[in-house]
Amino acid sequence: MLNDQHLLIICTVWPEPLSSAAGSRMMQLIRFFLDRSCRVTLACDAHRTDYSGDLSSYPIEALKIELNDSGFDHQLRELWPSMVLFDRFMTEEKYGWRVAEQCPEALRILDTEDLHCLRKARQLALKKQQDVLPLLLQSDITKREMASIYRCDLSLIISTYEMELLQTVFKIDPQLLHYIPLLPDYPEQQEICAWPAYDERAHFVSIGNFLHEPNTDAVLYLKEVLWPLIRKELPEAELHVYGAYPNERIRQLHHEKEGFLVKGRAENAKEVIGAARVLLAPLRFGAGIKGKLLEAMLCGTPSVTSSIGAEGMHKGFSWNGAIADEPSAFVSSAVSLYTSIGHWKTAQNQGLAILRDFYDTAAHSAAFLERLTTLQQNLPSHRMSNFIGAMLLHHSLASTKYMARWIELKNKTQA
Repeated sequence: MLNDQHLLIICTVWPEPLSSAAGSRMMQLIRFFLDRSCRVTLACDAHRTDYSGDLSSYPIEALKIELNDSGFDHQLRELWPSMVLFDRFMTEEKYGWRVAEQCPEALRILDTEDLHCLRKARQLALKKQQDVLPLLLQSDITKREMASIYRCDLSLIISTYEMELLQTVFKIDPQLLHYIPLLPDYPEQQEICAWPAYDERAHFVSIGNFLHEPNTDAVLYLKEVLWPLIRKELPEAELHVYGAYPNERIRQLHHEKEGFLVKGRAENAKEVIGAARVLLAPLRFGAGIKGKLLEAMLCGTPSVTSSIGAEGMHKGFSWNGAIADEPSAFVSSAVSLYTSIGHWKTAQNQGLAILRDFYDTAAHSAAFLERLTTLQQNLPSHRMSNFIGAMLLHHSLASTKYMARWIELKNKTQA
């Protein structure tokens, strides 16, 4: 059990649950630990933004920390957490060695969010028109991310595909990995009955944080290739494009006569997705699981996406709409979903089946709690069996530590 334990979460950015799936994921993890009577401290070295999650409604201590500052060593000793969670591998690189040195008995957990190395390799493969696997294996980011997974006691993996990839391609011991997807609340029957009906909905919607490169690429692909073909079949339809942090290139895509409407940040993602008839997400690279597609299921909105978009999200279940990679198939599926009430209702029901059986929050939470409890009870033997992790941690202490000390000394000298 986790009662009265202290969890320290170290973040690269303050969670923004209304801006990205990563922000929602972090808030879900925070709620998991709070619901089990854990004390939670959230530490971050970034500045807050206007869109950082409101943590005041949670019994959480928020702590601003400094990078390359030995003052954090003293804070660690004062906090003395029993568990430390890093929000991505870059965070573990910066602070993992300090945690291991100052709080050696604390369970170190890495939330991968998605495999950054896979996303980057796929992006490069698309650009170069090459196979992704050689690029993935040669990437420095891959080596860094795998090293981070080895150095931690447990890494949280959000996608079934990535669980398989880590074990088959990289031969990571499954004892170092735990599968836990996004943890949505299954909609109550009353909520389902309140969904707008097919004929009460209009237009297509696209949504995604534009700081996330797969989302930017998908919107450009829609504008340049897919939407003109869809619009030709449905001349009265509109595509409403939402997303946090749109840059000037994205804003200039707005074209009312073409029905391509760039709306910017959505104040309420559920509201705009739930008002649309179909969500479009033609992702050509990426990793993890896609919050927008899960949100669409929660709103009763069918979606058309790519194989990469749906990857790891529906194992054994028919998709909430259609999966298509070729432009002609994507357009045909989008038009069919938009114009056929029968096809649309079937897709909506398939989304509910996926939510009910594949995203059973209670079952995933129980499995995660059991894994954490067992791991804490057997931490010395668990670490003894992870020699590669111990070796990498040794070298991290011998290199990253002294680089950080040098930067700190340099900063003080120049001050």
